[in-house]
Amino acid sequence: MISLNLLFITNYLLTFIRHIPFLKAVFLHSITAFGGPQGHMGMMLKTFVDKRKDVTKEELMEYISFCQMLPGASSTQTLTLIGYKRGGVFLAVLTLVIWILPACFIMGALSFLIGSSGNTPLKSDLFRFIPEMAIGFLAYAAFKSFKISINNVITLIIMLVAMTATYFLFKTPWVIPVLIILGGVATNFSSKRIPEKDKIKPRHIRWTNIWLFLVVFLIAGFLSETARKHEWKDRKAYNLFENFYRFGSFVFGGGDVLIPMMVDQYVARPTAKKFKDSSQNIIRIKRDELLTGAGLVRAIPGPVFSIGSYVGGIALKDQGKEFQLLGCVIGSIAIFLPSALLVLFFFPVWQYLKKYVIVYRALEGINAVVVGLMWAASLYLLKDISILSFNYSSFLNIFVIAGTFCILQFTKIPPPLIVLVCLFFGFAF
Repeated sequence: MISLNLLFITNYLLTFIRHIPFLKAVFLHSITAFGGPQGHMGMMLKTFVDKRKDVTKEELMEYISFCQMLPGASSTQTLTLIGYKRGGVFLAVLTLVIWILPACFIMGALSFLIGSSGNTPLKSDLFRFIPEMAIGFLAYAAFKSFKISINNVITLIIMLVAMTATYFLFKTPWVIPVLIILGGVATNFSSKRIPEKDKIKPRHIRWTNIWLFLVVFLIAGFLSETARKHEWKDRKAYNLFENFYRFGSFVFGGGDVLIPMMVDQYVARPTAKKFKDSSQNIIRIKRDELLTGAGLVRAIPGPVFSIGSYVGGIALKDQGKEFQLLGCVIGSIAIFLPSALLVLFFFPVWQYLKKYVIVYRALEGINAVVVGLMWAASLYLLKDISILSFNYSSFLNIFVIAGTFCILQFTKIPPPLIVLVCLFFGFAF
């Protein structure tokens, strides 16, 4: 038994050592990936496809398309799959931890700072051009993806429909899964595209992750409800885990949907009539505190879902520093755990299913929808940027957007350097 355990440890250690350059790239990505999931896709394309060759353009496009069909943090799931492709589940978990840790640490620390002072510490022009830079990254990703996925009339039509619908319904949570389903259905009307005619062999499905997902979901719900009914002294911690695990399990549309759900859960519901005069020890968060966190998470690198660390800390701050730290940990783990379990379960199943004609054809339409989503996100973000005022500020905005795109398209300058230049521009101008 000892020798067997030693063998496992040695194997994991060798895997870690072998993939140190990749994990270093993930860490650099985690501290420079500004702009939310829209900007992250362009940076992944530049770093893990063009520069490092960890995955091909087609593989990354497939990962992005697949993750759009799942709830949770899509850019986090995409990066997790890159790690999974390189080194299996162990490297996927390491990739996930390294990716979320810096952002969660920063947001958790800010919960202590804001929770004690009530002030916003990052109102600085340093981040002035980060939204413009994110648009440049997103436009680059959309342009590259267009060349890969849009190769006939039907995919072009699907892309345009998806772009239009997403632009006008950008904050509607059901629009993305509905468009993905419709896109997959549309390309199944053609009989031209078929997968290789190899015999599809039955594949053993490992059910561990999905069972773990369901068991944690049920236990979290049971403990949360029991703590509420019996007014456990530390019930807030149980309620917090259940809330965040539920958010991570059902949120489609990323941070733009997650944040309104948090506002509803912790700001609107506790002030409703049935709770207002109640003695129940429910979690209440001031609207300004929560919205401050929503603004700050856009100004730091990493996943938008790291706001879970901030909200978790704010939720338990009244119970002391130890519980506030516990809230940060609960928020960080519970918000990311469901999407990680789901993506690591469903991706091997997807790899098997896509060998069937109906799924293979659907993938073409799904990819076209994702390209439409990228263009729609670019236009949606662009509407809040001044570019048509024909003044000094608008010219600078155009310069940063176009400059970011051109540097990514025509040079080999790494994304972290582009981020540093944009931060310098914000400081200087």
